[in-house]
Amino acid sequence: MRTQAASDALSDYLAGVRARVDAALARWGGGHAAGQDRVAQAINYSLLGAGKRLRPTLVFACYDAVRGRGAARSERETEGVAELAAAIEVVHAYSLVHDDLPCMDDDDLRRGRPTTHRAFDVATATRAGFRMVALAVRVLAHGLDVLGLDDSHRRAIALELLRAAGAGGMIGGQALDLAAEGGAAALGHDALLEIHQRKTGALIAASCTIGARAAGAPASAIEALRAYGARLGLAFQIYDDVLDATATSAQLGKTAGKDAARAKSTFVTLASVKEARTEAERLAAEAVDRLREAGLASTVLAELARYIVTRPN
Repeated sequence: MRTQAASDALSDYLAGVRARVDAALARWGGGHAAGQDRVAQAINYSLLGAGKRLRPTLVFACYDAVRGRGAARSERETEGVAELAAAIEVVHAYSLVHDDLPCMDDDDLRRGRPTTHRAFDVATATRAGFRMVALAVRVLAHGLDVLGLDDSHRRAIALELLRAAGAGGMIGGQALDLAAEGGAAALGHDALLEIHQRKTGALIAASCTIGARAAGAPASAIEALRAYGARLGLAFQIYDDVLDATATSAQLGKTAGKDAARAKSTFVTLASVKEARTEAERLAAEAVDRLREAGLASTVLAELARYIVTRPN
């Protein structure tokens, strides 16, 4: 049984999503054309880093899960879903640019190469992140146009993304994370859980529900996929804590051991590597259970849950 790599089928699915989404990101980023301003170059650099594209893959996989087995996507559908997936990746990439800044995590390495503020400068990276927020909305709107969704679906999908990225989600989680650094006492389980649910889990859950809503899913399927995504997001972040404590910078493509160096509370510091790994695996299994209970059969979603708690980086 494979434990440290995706199955061949999942690898093919991931590769297909990456090709579609990277093509969309390249179109919107505009390449490194001569005369392009420095902020635009930094945006393009940030968008096309060699990430896992987990969130875009969840958009596609949840769209496909709702439509059911054997329901092939039309080329227009695929283009529209790719744009929605790319919008989420733009939000994620912007968050990494700002997360790495000296005023936040102050990191030098991301996705196997210098962070954006190291490749350019702090001011350029900061402006690039701000500009990427607006870019994400433009990409999302174009994807909604391509899919020809009605106004109620458009509103619901836009709200999913913006709420996940805002104060109640990713930005709020980052603020809580920064506020907790250097505290006299370690964070408790519930406080750490809230940070992870907002900072990582919210956008991963939104990726699932956006894919579901784009496919016209009923409320019951949307909530089942939200529950799947919420558990998957927590499992992903807890396993990230494990990798930070056990892997090397070369393996991760980012600086290893940063949590310990900054004395951050993590699920590893709350318990142990073994217990954190067990908790991540439990959450991944529970995520798949939510799908089964809702009658959503998806080999890709089941394999993604397994992959995120066995991945090498």
